[in-house]
Amino acid sequence: MSTPRRRNVVVLDYGSGNVHSAVRALEHVGAQVELTADRARAQDADGLFVPGVGNFHACMAGLRAADGPRIIETRLAGGRPVLGVCVGMQVMFDGSDEPGEAPVDGLGEWPGRVARLAADVVPHMGWSPVEVPGGSRLFAGVDQERFYFVHSYAAPRWTLEATGPFEVVAPLVTWAEHGDRFVAAVENGPLAATQFHPEKSGDAGLALLENWVRSL
Repeated sequence: MSTPRRRNVVVLDYGSGNVHSAVRALEHVGAQVELTADRARAQDADGLFVPGVGNFHACMAGLRAADGPRIIETRLAGGRPVLGVCVGMQVMFDGSDEPGEAPVDGLGEWPGRVARLAADVVPHMGWSPVEVPGGSRLFAGVDQERFYFVHSYAAPRWTLEATGPFEVVAPLVTWAEHGDRFVAAVENGPLAATQFHPEKSGDAGLALLENWVRSL
């Protein structure tokens, strides 16, 4: 009996903070992981992990310098899985209200803008529960768990719905609350993302990453 092939995951290395915890977590759940900005390797991998730490504008600048928008767009056009985390999720939207030297567009994979959290205490830092929709594969077995958040901005609403003859499955949107509700995760065909850090969320986060790796 042959041993199942380990899934190859590229963690996109575009200068976004400390990504070694993500590499270790993905390796822990059985993935063969490579930290690289090489376009061919990123496009050919079974899964692409897009990290994001810090400022939206800085992350977008780093992504563009590494040809990240084209890598992500090419993968999604071919139905190849991408997982964005924290600011790596925020960049999937049209843009952000986070201050910067000049307005910067996001990748525009999802409509809407990221806004500052409407809460008395910002940043939102710590463990929070999430509201998971039925049918989630990403949260299978961990839909009642808490996850670790560190952020000041998030998507306050979700406007993309299933429309037209080619939209087979509606996006699954998970919510969390800090002040007001915000988008905590999205499963949208080959594109998934979490506002929290699964690689810093203990056993629940590892289980979520394992769910994603197994789906590749």
